[in-house]
Amino acid sequence: MMIPFISICIPAYQRPQYLQRLLDSIVEQTYRDYEVIVTDDSPDETVKHLCEQYKDRIPLHYYKNPTPLGTPANWNVAIKLAKGMWIKLMHDDDWFASPNALQQFAEAAQNNDGAFIFSAYCNVYEDTGRQSICFADKIRLNQLRKKPESIVSKNIIGHPSTTLHPNHRHFYDERLKWMVDIEFYIRELRHSRFHYINQVLVNIGMSDSQVTAQVKMHPEVEVPEHLYFLEKMGVEHLKNVFVYDYYWRFIRNFRITTNDFLTKYAPHNTPHPILTKMINFQRKIPYSLLKFGPISKFLMLLHYIFNKNHIKQQ
Repeated sequence: MMIPFISICIPAYQRPQYLQRLLDSIVEQTYRDYEVIVTDDSPDETVKHLCEQYKDRIPLHYYKNPTPLGTPANWNVAIKLAKGMWIKLMHDDDWFASPNALQQFAEAAQNNDGAFIFSAYCNVYEDTGRQSICFADKIRLNQLRKKPESIVSKNIIGHPSTTLHPNHRHFYDERLKWMVDIEFYIRELRHSRFHYINQVLVNIGMSDSQVTAQVKMHPEVEVPEHLYFLEKMGVEHLKNVFVYDYYWRFIRNFRITTNDFLTKYAPHNTPHPILTKMINFQRKIPYSLLKFGPISKFLMLLHYIFNKNHIKQQ
């Protein structure tokens, strides 16, 4: 049996109208050395029936999870089932932007062996149809090359659908939802170089049904994830001003004024002393000033300068 070059892994859940759009975009691809893996979390048979319509058109393999796994566990099942040399995770509400998109991903993989590959993309807002094209700027790319952890400040890679990486059996951390892609990218880029394709190859469907939209600004999700993520990444990376700024904004945006707020939602995670210092400092500043970007940035830099030499592993 021939090993496909690319495995297109699609974790699906009860949105056949979006999945059909994605599958149609796969049918249109000029590049053909791929397989499609669909892992279905749906409680009904709608996704299964849709996939059956494509089995004679593309090499599609459908798998029904015995019980719904949710994200990112369903992503990981699709990756585990993949036989291809490269993994192209595609969320079911995203789709290829042009018929030669997969060809461009494949050529990048052939010319950049072992690299973590990602492309520019276009956000398409389902409610209005508005489109927003996202390119990665050179400054951020250079920073990402030097310090992968800097991506927490601004995710220039975007959604997992923009990526292509070798099938080396690495999986997404199932303890995370809000920061799951960021953590995976950092882990990959610590061991691999990256290659950026400065062309829009993927359309990202933006809607309220996305998991990130559903958990955004929910402290019961974000607070434990932020503390767990910092511990896993290594608190010494707060010495990176981009990481420092990200946690500064996390505290500001949730209007955290005491450690009790953190322990309420993450009783098993001890906040790092630097986070406590951020909280105590921000508490003294009127929120009307903190939420004003330039002032907040200046105060963050001031706090960073005075505290960066005190950052160390607990």
